[in-house]
Amino acid sequence: MLEVPGNAADAPVVEVAREEPAAPVRRRGRTALLIGGAALLGLVAGACTGYLIQADRRPTALPPLSQPQLAQAKGKAPEPLSAARDGQVRTDGDLRKLLLKKPRGAKPADWTPGDGWMDLDAYAETYEEPRNMFGRLIADEFRRAAVTGWEDGGQTVEVRLIQFRQQESLEAADSTDSSQYWADREPETDSWSVPGTGNGMAYVHHRPDSDPGYLPLYAAEAHAYRGDIAMEIWMYDSKPITKARIMDLAERQMERL
Repeated sequence: MLEVPGNAADAPVVEVAREEPAAPVRRRGRTALLIGGAALLGLVAGACTGYLIQADRRPTALPPLSQPQLAQAKGKAPEPLSAARDGQVRTDGDLRKLLLKKPRGAKPADWTPGDGWMDLDAYAETYEEPRNMFGRLIADEFRRAAVTGWEDGGQTVEVRLIQFRQQESLEAADSTDSSQYWADREPETDSWSVPGTGNGMAYVHHRPDSDPGYLPLYAAEAHAYRGDIAMEIWMYDSKPITKARIMDLAERQMERL
């Protein structure tokens, strides 16, 4: 027999709420399964019926492909370009004939080759590191170079046309870009675009080279290219060189290419 404490009757009665069971999930009955199966069979049957109907029909003929007859040109074919108008023929000929002519009264430069051709070795010697440049020019598909130059009073001019084979890359453009890069780095230099070239630039360097015992030497240069030929013009004078002088040479030389 259990012993009940004396104060048990006075203790408050705590009611514990009964937890209602969770509502059961309604099962999907056989009726729903039958309806779903019937709908699926209906779709399959409809597709098969449509296929059989289309299979029994004759194919619809498509309209024939047609193209309007092109009008043919009549008369003689145009004459081929003359050598004077065909740039490829002109530049594949004697490159020296495309160089500017020496001004009347000017003295031929004694530092340029007598026959007007500058071979690979001679052209590489115009750079600060000839040995390295020799190999690079071979890799750059150097083809040939024509050069002319003259002295007129205190002024000296040298004009070069450098031609590349360009079977692998556009080396004439790359050569011009390189020359323009270095010209731009010279201090106290002004530059202008050469009209009619799209890429040519002319430069005037205002700071002269001054060596003891010598007159100051001012410089100007121009660089452009057309096709596979890069043009280089170098001008030196004991007096400052104007934009008009270097620009005149550059424009007239590019007109000949």
